[in-house]
Amino acid sequence: MARFLGKYSEQFYALLRIVAGWCFLLHGASKLFGWPGGDVVPLASRAGVAGTIELVGGLLILLGLFASWAAFIAAGEMAVAYFLVHAPQGSFLFPLQNGGESAVVFCFLFLYVASKGAGKWSVAAMLKNPSLE
Repeated sequence: MARFLGKYSEQFYALLRIVAGWCFLLHGASKLFGWPGGDVVPLASRAGVAGTIELVGGLLILLGLFASWAAFIAAGEMAVAYFLVHAPQGSFLFPLQNGGESAVVFCFLFLYVASKGAGKWSVAAMLKNPSLE
């Protein structure tokens, strides 16, 4: 399979970063603006801080601007969300039972983005400035 798709790995990574950033941004927009659905939470609350990290971090990850830093912070937020919100609701080792599967997947996906940087199709690549990754 590597021979078939391997030559497109940078493009697939860019798509992964863009789609994950978009999905994360939507989680934040839902918390802060009630769009595209959900209840608006107070900005000065734990959920409000989470929504801000999700909105701003998701946008930066999507754009590929300071993506490593944004992804590292987002991964931390997802780890905190899992341990504070989801794990107490059910079995710690089974995220499907406690509703934390998206937090776990986002956490590890963003750790990967933090380690790899913005990559192709990013503002950092467009400006040819690795310090913006």
